Order: sequence, then C-alpha cells, then structure tokens
Amino acid sequence: MSDVITTPYSIAQNVRQCCLLEPVSDSARLDTEILLAHALEKNRTYLYTWPEKLLTVEQQTIFNQLMQRRLNGEPIAYIVGEKEFWSLALFVNESTLIPRPDTEVMVETALSLFVDDEPEKQRSVVDLGTGTGAIALALASEKPCWDIIAADNSVAACELAKKNQQRHQLHNVTVLCSDWLVAVDVADVDLIVSNPPYIHENDPHLFQGDVRFEPHSALTAKNNGLADIETIVLQAKHVLRPSGWLLIEHGYQQSAEVKEILQKNQYTLCRTINDMAGQSRMTMGQWIA
Repeated sequence: MSDVITTPYSIAQNVRQCCLLEPVSDSARLDTEILLAHALEKNRTYLYTWPEKLLTVEQQTIFNQLMQRRLNGEPIAYIVGEKEFWSLALFVNESTLIPRPDTEVMVETALSLFVDDEPEKQRSVVDLGTGTGAIALALASEKPCWDIIAADNSVAACELAKKNQQRHQLHNVTVLCSDWLVAVDVADVDLIVSNPPYIHENDPHLFQGDVRFEPHSALTAKNNGLADIETIVLQAKHVLRPSGWLLIEHGYQQSAEVKEILQKNQYTLCRTINDMAGQSRMTMGQWIA
C-alpha cells in the first residue's frame, strides 16, 4: 500500500481506504469491507454497528496485508478462503476456479428440467469438473432425493469438494476422482452437468484480472477451447439413459460450435441458455439412444 498505516485506524477510517483499491477493482468499497471484516473475524454488519472502534495493532497489520494482496490483483475469494454460491458458503483455494454467479444459471436450468417430478422422485446426476463442488452441492441442497456424483481429475479439487460437502452435510453427494467419466461406474444417468475448460490456450484474457491467479488447467483446452467439451459429449452417450440431458457451460462465442458437436453426436432438442448478462453461456442436449 502506498501509505502504510503504522498506527491503528478506526473501522470507519479503514473503510475509507477503499480509494486505494479503485484502480484495480470495480467494487473497491465492498472489497475493503470484506477484507476488514475478515481481519476482525466479524461480519460486515459489525462494521456499520461500530464504525468508531479502533483496531488493535495486530488487526491493523493483518488488514494492511490483506489489502496489499488485493492491490496485487489477487481475487477476494482466494484471500478470504471462501465464496458464496447458491446461498452456500464454499471453501475455495488456488487448486480450483472461483464459482461464478453466472454458473447459477446452470443450476436453475437443471432444476427446471425436472420441475414436474414428484417431490421424492429420485434422479441420478453427475457434475463433471466439479472443482469446489458448487454445482453438485447446489443441486443437492435443492434435491435431497437426488443421487449426485461430483467428479474431478484433480486430487486437490476433490479434497476441497469433499470439505465443502462435509461443511454443508449434503450426504447425497459422492465426490469422485475421475478423468471426466472414465471412473464413473454408473448407467442410466438422468443428467450430466459440466463447466469444463473452454478457453483457447493463447487467449489474452488469461493474463488479465482475477483469472491470472486461477489454475489454467481448469480454464484452457486444446482445439480452440473445445477439446474437453468434445470428450464429454462423446463419453456422456454411454452413461445417460434414453432422454437424459447433458448441460455444458462454455464461452459466450462458442454456442454454435457446441450445438454442432451435440447434434453430430445425435443429441436432440439442443438449445442455448443465456447468462445473467444476456450472453450465450450454456448449451444443452437430450440423448435419445
């Protein structure tokens, strides 16, 4: 930080340090409040309740260090170690992508496919490339009668997903280390969801913003970002039941290519869903054996 604070400030004075983050963040005040609350081991409401309270020297030092990490561009989620998704607080670390709000559209879409089910109707679901477990755990929280496999080929990601599964006591989720569907020993699956790597290996955005800190193995794929999607589409045919669904998140410019891949593999009712910003973000298809 340009002006190192050697004497503890009050909560209100520290919140005003948000101006330091404005060059690197579109949400400078929110970021500052989150980091300050984390340093104090309190919630953000506490900041508004006790604005004149002075920090201790230790608290001020911790907050300064957190602010410096954010100034260096490190994502808030990695700094504080968690991110909310579908109202679930999830542990995050550098082994996985940070869950994005736009991915909640996949959860909404998946749930809508079975809106006519009886309340206790059982379904078999696989979440491929689960990372933190965000999609699988969100679905599990809504559908306790569903049997959900959360698969990832990263041991570190699987450990993190298990930690989140245990945190929320969602016992209908099984975390499995698997290279896509290779180790998934189930058949007649109703639904496969996936947010796979889909960015071109030379995309300049990989070296900008928060993405710089995320694992590129979870972001990039060969064949212009489509290689893993092609693998998933092919493997899913051997696991889905007749009339089962495959939902894949992709880049906003890839919808036509992903739809073509699905159709070439005999999936039907293929359509694209927009994200919260109106961008093409997910394409789905139904498998008819």
